[in-house]
Amino acid sequence: MKIIIFGANEIGFMVANEFYTDNDITVIDEEKNKIDAFNKLDVGFVAGNASNVDVLKQAGIKNVDVFIACNKSDELNIVACLTVKRLSRAKTLCFVRKEEYKSSLAMTKDADYNSDFYIDNVIWPEDLLTQEIFRIITVAKALDVEYFADGRARLLEYKIPKYSPLVNSQVKHCEFPKDTLIVGITREGELFIPNGETTLLENDKVIFMGLSHSLNILAGKFFHEKEFVKYVTIIGGGSVGLKLAKTLENLRLKLKIIEKNEERCNFLSEELDNALIINGDGTDLELLNEEDIASSDVVVSVTNNDEKNLLCSLLLKHLGAARVISRVSKDTNVALFEQVGIDIAISSKTASLNEIKNSIKDTNIGILATVEQGQGEVLNIELPQEFETIKLMDLKLPAKAIVGVIQRRNRIIIPNGATQIMGEDNIIVFTTSTNAQIIRKFFGGN
Repeated sequence: MKIIIFGANEIGFMVANEFYTDNDITVIDEEKNKIDAFNKLDVGFVAGNASNVDVLKQAGIKNVDVFIACNKSDELNIVACLTVKRLSRAKTLCFVRKEEYKSSLAMTKDADYNSDFYIDNVIWPEDLLTQEIFRIITVAKALDVEYFADGRARLLEYKIPKYSPLVNSQVKHCEFPKDTLIVGITREGELFIPNGETTLLENDKVIFMGLSHSLNILAGKFFHEKEFVKYVTIIGGGSVGLKLAKTLENLRLKLKIIEKNEERCNFLSEELDNALIINGDGTDLELLNEEDIASSDVVVSVTNNDEKNLLCSLLLKHLGAARVISRVSKDTNVALFEQVGIDIAISSKTASLNEIKNSIKDTNIGILATVEQGQGEVLNIELPQEFETIKLMDLKLPAKAIVGVIQRRNRIIIPNGATQIMGEDNIIVFTTSTNAQIIRKFFGGN
């Protein structure tokens, strides 16, 4: 596959690094914008602006399969994608940073205004970030939450606390509720797929898949007594903070927002119905104490500055906050945030990469989610009609993976070794990123 990336920045590098080994990648950008990380990749580079027709022709636009615009300028990304549509049959993916562009550009061939002049997929990373934070907030103590099969099945990740009855227990001896499976464990930063003989240790981050109701029972039994989150504080009233607050208001939570800019506070007050808006600095220890922010069930720091988010989060952990979620702009900072004690560090770039993978996915295999900074992948595999019925215990996978969910027409099955899979099943498979391509090929993907 031939892919052109417009933007030699961190997002562009992340995309190029993911796809360059199996695809022909060309990057377009001004030389001054090119980050050093590209020097280690075997990709082509064309200096210039992808909104320029001559530059696109120089990059070989007529033979391109996918065009990804992730330049720092929304306007240049939009113009470049629309120009590409005039010059080729390439699928266009356009990154934007403004909500109004996301909504106004969400046009397809089936839209009311039918036109060949459209963008295939508009990606607003802040929207993806907000969705991910919302999912995690709504499940007490969870480190990660993903929904499958219209919410009937889920993935939940928890850290095993010191005094948990699971500590030093083998998986096969743990009395987990029916219709739940352990599919992954992260230990000392490394993700692996367990088996029945695996012993669970303190501070292991354990990933479960199962029916939503069964996972609720598991969570209440092993990880938290309180089922619902009631008090949430958001530090940072920018676009992410506002969008998150609007979503949380629908759940009737008690919500506080700390925002430094007084004018922005006034705007937030007009936009939100039930949130308490506090004009102040999230790094002000006296303010945090006065407002008793640490007593919140969850505190989310979503300013657009990594250093400030880190400082806010560390102060709140010092004050005893039960769960702190922090926005991270640079992917390289995610591990640092977690190493110094922040419960959950989230980067929008990982979710954006998933969007791209799904947009250019194999015909029968898609990626539903990644976990642990991309170390694990959740694959959705549509088995062809001619697939031979077989028990999972007899399925000789070429690499470690676990079939966590089977969707058979309207039925959701959490399988065991004796469960059969058959043609036209949708199966959800958990595996490590290093094994994902092997599993794809086994099930007929590229």
